Amino acid sequence: MGRLISLTASDTHHFAAYEAGEPTASRALVVVQEIFGLTDHIRAVCDELADRHGYHVIAPALFDRARRDAVLPYDGEGIQTGLDLRARISPDGLLADVTASAHALNRHGHQKVGILGFCWGGLVAWEAATRTREFAAAAAWYGGGIAALSHEKPHCPVQLHFGGEDDHIPHTDINTIRENRPEVEIFVYDDAGHGFGCDDRPSFNKYARDLAHERSMAFFATHL
Repeated sequence: MGRLISLTASDTHHFAAYEAGEPTASRALVVVQEIFGLTDHIRAVCDELADRHGYHVIAPALFDRARRDAVLPYDGEGIQTGLDLRARISPDGLLADVTASAHALNRHGHQKVGILGFCWGGLVAWEAATRTREFAAAAAWYGGGIAALSHEKPHCPVQLHFGGEDDHIPHTDINTIRENRPEVEIFVYDDAGHGFGCDDRPSFNKYARDLAHERSMAFFATHL
């Protein structure tokens, strides 16, 4: 099981983070939350990466910039509250928090750090790959909004995963990313919807989740 720690960003913002795994692990990842906060699901993802795959993982509590300890339910009210909180946080603030998380892993001796984001966190992972040079590899699962920023060139290898039945991310967005960034590896899971990797959501699709997980682990094993 992981533990809560406190980190400080470059702008002196103090925030909580969930840390899992040992500093002596061979690989390190920053895991970026969905629009619902540091939920049990996100913590379970971190624990799995640490326990089954030997990663040292840190997941920053991005909502701390707007409301501390915010963990929201997977329902319409949770989505709306999450969107309201997100709107109060600048992109620069988000990048400061994931950068501080990467630096915390660097201080433990990890020279290469990857970033893995889900939903909102997928967009943050894309921005971290294109707007910073802190990460050696980035993967995003059902990250909405990436198409609008796909003119930005990543500074590291990127792998993207989308659901073919995602009612939040149209196929036109996926095609736009393919056209603008042919170097980016993209996988689409035909029968999967938005949030297909979270077993606390009705859209959970075990087959798509397991395949995306396998591909993500192979991707990070190659680049970290």
